[in-house]
Amino acid sequence: MTWQEKLRKVEPYVAGEQPKIVNMIKLNTNENPYGPSLKIQEVIKSIDIDKLRLYPNSDAVDLRKALANYYHLEDGQVFIGNGSDEVLALTFLTFFNGKEPVLFPDITYSFYPVYCDLYQMDYRTVKLDDDFKINVEDFIQPNSGIIFPNPNAPTGLLEDLDFIETVLKNNPNSIVVVDEAYIDFGGESCVPLINKYDNLVVIQTYSKSRSLAGIRLGVALGNKEAISHLYDVKNSFNSYPIDYITQQIALASILDDQDTKQKCAKIIKTREKTKQKLKELGFVVLDSYANFVFVKHPDVDGQELFMALRKEGIIVRHWNKERIDQYLRITIGTDDQMDALLEFLEKYLKKNR
Repeated sequence: MTWQEKLRKVEPYVAGEQPKIVNMIKLNTNENPYGPSLKIQEVIKSIDIDKLRLYPNSDAVDLRKALANYYHLEDGQVFIGNGSDEVLALTFLTFFNGKEPVLFPDITYSFYPVYCDLYQMDYRTVKLDDDFKINVEDFIQPNSGIIFPNPNAPTGLLEDLDFIETVLKNNPNSIVVVDEAYIDFGGESCVPLINKYDNLVVIQTYSKSRSLAGIRLGVALGNKEAISHLYDVKNSFNSYPIDYITQQIALASILDDQDTKQKCAKIIKTREKTKQKLKELGFVVLDSYANFVFVKHPDVDGQELFMALRKEGIIVRHWNKERIDQYLRITIGTDDQMDALLEFLEKYLKKNR
């Protein structure tokens, strides 16, 4: 065999575009429109640069303790990784090793099947219904693990705790991973269920509600045994994933939780106002509990509208995928950004209907 024939061939995940367009309104990657708290700015200014010559604390002890206190868990129930994407990748590698397929929704994050292909895992997608909701009974079948976002992406639809408990109760021999990247925008977290169900693992991120996509930090929460195995896998290839500066910034963010809650409240208010105005313009608007909305217009092709917005310098997300190719996912920005979006859409619809 040639060396080329020995290469691992995978189709990689393609992240949301980071375009370099002057004066654009960037509503495509669900970043927080409001910056980090002033306390984080103070921490950055006070960082001891000399410490950068040293390896960081490999266990991020202070940060783990602060997170455990925040979530009312023990330190050993908290895993910290280099962004929730890495935490998710390690989660697949650690927990989903049975002979049956991994289960997740057919419309969800596109990197779930990428992880399965990379690790050569069998998987089966659970088809969402016509309203893009998950039928809980579809998760009651043989599996090596279950994962779903809550709220889901890109729909923004939320499942309640009764749904999650039903999944957990009917899958006692599988790890059930709930990906809560957007839970702070109006949903109820299932973290309180962790001490009730030892097969529950919850993943959260600093990228959305805490305005810290630039530092790459994600967490997994679960029972001590599961979390210890997650660390074993992580430490098998990199025992220093969280750098010193990130640890300091993340700690400051946890200690300034009021700032996060205030910004989430602003985004929720803007989201609800935007949903109503889009409906008045004739859009079909799903009931999102995330920091984005998922919408389509019955009279305008989704790709056409996506390109028209882009030409105007308004960048949103569109997928050429069955069942969702007419939808756009629009991140909630500032009030001014959303007003500009709505103003353009109103003019465009009047001109092109």
